Amino acid sequence: MRKMNKGVPEIELTDRSAGTVRYIEHGFPSDLIRWHVHEEYELHFIVATTGKVFIGDYVGLFGPGQLILTGPRLPHNWISKNDPESEVELRDMLLHFNHDTIEQGIKVIPELSQLLPMLERARSGIEFIGVDLDEVRNRFAEIRDASGLARIVLFFDFMNELAVWPNYRMLSTMQINSKANETMQRKINTVVEYVINNIESPISLQEVSELVGMTDSHFSRFFRKATGNRFVEFLNRIRVSRACCLLAETDEQVASICFQVGFNNVANFNRRFQELKGLTPREYRQQATQRF
Repeated sequence: MRKMNKGVPEIELTDRSAGTVRYIEHGFPSDLIRWHVHEEYELHFIVATTGKVFIGDYVGLFGPGQLILTGPRLPHNWISKNDPESEVELRDMLLHFNHDTIEQGIKVIPELSQLLPMLERARSGIEFIGVDLDEVRNRFAEIRDASGLARIVLFFDFMNELAVWPNYRMLSTMQINSKANETMQRKINTVVEYVINNIESPISLQEVSELVGMTDSHFSRFFRKATGNRFVEFLNRIRVSRACCLLAETDEQVASICFQVGFNNVANFNRRFQELKGLTPREYRQQATQRF
């Protein structure tokens, strides 16, 4: 069995004494750039650098202006491709808040329930398309610089705008069951990390079942209950997501990329790619290179 790299995503503990909305920012490099998971929602804005973003089972590209909302327990990471020797003063601006805050707020202010559909979608990760970099950066800065009631008002005004934002896309097919306990969460994270680190190789159901100490049948039921997906569906999504990165970042032939991401048949790769992305690998490359 191939060796697991770096273990499972880190569990991040948030200091809830910081208030209803916690603001975080950091540059590059930073100890905060890691594969991790936490109980809070995270609204994550990229100010500088480009690279790869990992949200659940989604693997894509990021650049300045990307705005993503992730839900509780959805593992994530942004990895810049800049020269390791280079430094960036401000790469990320983040807001953390928890679901209890919204639920309790709805009891007092029923209009807050308008946020619930967006928060449900956030379980998969939402990327807001077409936002203005300077405007969003100013929004984060205003929330950062405010305190008390003023910060809450600014935060909910921003969230209200995003809740009705017309242009967005869902990212991960993996949604962690909201009732999942910490043990279930860690097992799923172990599987996700293992697949990402070994995507170019054949990965069997038996292999990942043994990884988390289950029989094949038990693992299949467990994985579908926890994520809403069969394992083979999840595996295909990871492979296609990785292929998207290679199509956008390199000039390698489609057939070569097919084998690099673990497919052993080009026709099957093309079929699965079109099922998940709605276009062929070559069409995706044309669109992706125009965007980045």
